[in-house]
Amino acid sequence: MPIDALGAVGGVLPTGYLRPTTSTDGASFADALTGAVDGLRAQQSVSSDLAIKAVTGDLTDIHQATLAATRAQVTMELVAGVRNKGVEAFNEIMRMQA
Repeated sequence: MPIDALGAVGGVLPTGYLRPTTSTDGASFADALTGAVDGLRAQQSVSSDLAIKAVTGDLTDIHQATLAATRAQVTMELVAGVRNKGVEAFNEIMRMQA
C-alpha cells in the first residue's frame, strides 16, 4: 500500500491512498480533513464486514480481513496524528502575544 504524501493530507480514499492537495485555502483543508474522516469510516466498515465474514466462515481468504484491519488501523493513526498536530498548532497560536 504506497502512500503518496504523508505531509499533505488530501483525504483518504477508500483504497487507503492519500490524495495530495494543491490548494492552500482553508476551505480545501477542511474538505481534506472531512474526506480523511469519511475514508476512515469507509475503511473501518470494510474491515468490520470482512471480520464478520471471517468469523462466520464466509471468507475464503483471511488475508483480506487482515489487510483491511491493518489499513483501517494505520489510517486511524494517521488521522489522529494530523488532528493532534492541528490542536497543537491551534494552542501555539493562542499562546502567541499580539
